[in-house]
Amino acid sequence: MTVVFEVDPEGPDEAGQAIRMTADAVKAGKLVVFPTDTVYGIACRPDDPKATNRLFEAKRRPPALNLPVLVSSAREAMGLVASNEAARRLAEVFWPGPLTMVLRRGARSKDWLLGEATQTIGVRVPDHALSLALLERAGPLAATSANISGRPPLLNQTALQEAFGDAVAVFVVARTAARPPSGQPSTVVDLTGPELRVLREGPIDAARLSSVTRGGRRSRFD
Repeated sequence: MTVVFEVDPEGPDEAGQAIRMTADAVKAGKLVVFPTDTVYGIACRPDDPKATNRLFEAKRRPPALNLPVLVSSAREAMGLVASNEAARRLAEVFWPGPLTMVLRRGARSKDWLLGEATQTIGVRVPDHALSLALLERAGPLAATSANISGRPPLLNQTALQEAFGDAVAVFVVARTAARPPSGQPSTVVDLTGPELRVLREGPIDAARLSSVTRGGRRSRFD
């Protein structure tokens, strides 16, 4: 049976039951929907191929489009990837926030079935109190925008439930008076080559990204 929670996304202390039930559903291999700083995400555990297949099917997402992964901290993200100096500098400045970085996979994520690209993984730390509380409890989540693939992101409870119905075990939605997600997906950058490459434009433009990667400041993750 599908469960729906209406919460204040900026008050995770008041959403304890929603966070617990959502994390439990994730651990059981089920799909969940919850708000982030950018859009509503539909998510599952990344290390369960049955769960990730379920996510591709629910979203009607082609496997050529890999599922990105949300994590609770930059340090945890760096534990999933083969990090580099550019990634550490960008994490220092833009995480938590609307930036997804595509990097070579590390040992922990190398066998996760996230799509056809088996050597790389997209990672992000959301700037959102409820998302972070969920990630701290559930661990990394394979998460993508909660919409049917190729269509605009969905921004209200009715549209989300109509799109996914019983395929999702738990919906966590912003109550009417709360601030909803911005509706603008994150900027996506590829850091696997010698030069930074923007794969999707978003809130952070290429000029800002390039200025940080070319700077000389050391990262706190070194």
